[in-house]
Amino acid sequence: MSMKKQYRLTQDGVDELQTELGSLVAERSNIADRIKTAREFGDLAENFEYSAARQEQEKNESRISELEAILANVEVIAQPKSDGKVVLGSTVKLKNGSVKEFKVVGTVEADPLNGKISDESPIGQALLGKKLGDTVEIKTPADTTTYTIIEIA
Repeated sequence: MSMKKQYRLTQDGVDELQTELGSLVAERSNIADRIKTAREFGDLAENFEYSAARQEQEKNESRISELEAILANVEVIAQPKSDGKVVLGSTVKLKNGSVKEFKVVGTVEADPLNGKISDESPIGQALLGKKLGDTVEIKTPADTTTYTIIEIA
């Protein structure tokens, strides 16, 4: 028996996906209108408008299916019971001269540029299980820096 994939997301992550899904579903009729209009231009073989709209429709539909699958198998990460350790869903502040803040999330929600790092990424792995005051080595392609954990929320 195959296990269905569970997607672990914070409530914020679930809300963002539901918003995205809503706008993609709303976009369906716009795309359908563009296909209908393009079809009226005649010869579909060389009708760029038509093929562009069809491609967009396929992309839109596949993202809708992907989001529906994720949301159907989502496990919301409850705000972690902080026994003082970094767990999935924790927001961690690190200090080394400057302060960096990361939120440890599941891979679906990861967005490193916005400080949301996957629990499976090297930084996520380095943080998991650490406590306040612990030092963490963050390796980047450029260098390795040691930070101290100053806050776990």
